[in-house]
Amino acid sequence: MNNTIIIDTNVLIDYLRGIFEAKNSLKQLEQESSVAISVITKMELIIGCGNKAELQSIERFLSRFQLIELNKYISKSVTKLLNLYHLSHGLLIADALIAATAIQLDLPLFSKNQGDYRFIKGLKLLPYPYHISILFNNKKDNETP
Repeated sequence: MNNTIIIDTNVLIDYLRGIFEAKNSLKQLEQESSVAISVITKMELIIGCGNKAELQSIERFLSRFQLIELNKYISKSVTKLLNLYHLSHGLLIADALIAATAIQLDLPLFSKNQGDYRFIKGLKLLPYPYHISILFNNKKDNETP
């Protein structure tokens, strides 16, 4: 799972709406790494469905992503994040759960809404939109000679 990137809900919503930056970014990420979503993202997209046809379409779309379930470590981490950032930065439960998942699994998070996450210490937040050179530059910086 070390070459995995967690995709935030807002990127997938934009992708489904046909937004170029989201479609292009996700395509590049899928070519270079494994992509995953939190079960929270799946829940958020299900809630956005207006009928069974949309729900079936979302289920088919989401089947291409690895699904990350919550565990007790993520649950403990989300409580800490909310204590630290809810009052000071307005961190919401869904965003805290997604951030805690990324932190606990030591995976980068790709989100359009950078302001929802940039203040969270320990979170590896990828810039939006994504450019393939970002991943290569990060690999070069982390390589040992």
